[in-house]
Amino acid sequence: MRVRVEGDSMRPALVDGDWLLVRRGAPVHPGDLVVARLPGEPDRLIVKRAQWHGDEGWWLESDNQRASGRRDSWDFGPVSDIVGRVVLRYWPLLRRAR
Repeated sequence: MRVRVEGDSMRPALVDGDWLLVRRGAPVHPGDLVVARLPGEPDRLIVKRAQWHGDEGWWLESDNQRASGRRDSWDFGPVSDIVGRVVLRYWPLLRRAR
């Protein structure tokens, strides 16, 4: 599946406007970028880094903890509804220095 990044919570790895290719149901390991359903808002997807897996699910964190509007497992706890693992960022082909 394809996912568009919105916001700055995953800077510097991902920036607003990046497009990602996501493999649904792929195995997840600590350090992987994943797409998950936002707890409490199952129609909304989030892109986060998988930190560790516990009994209740994956602990997901933003790379940029200071981003405005950032939400991750520090806010809602472990996440069990992982949609898939990010395989690659395919757009834009090259990034401009910001």
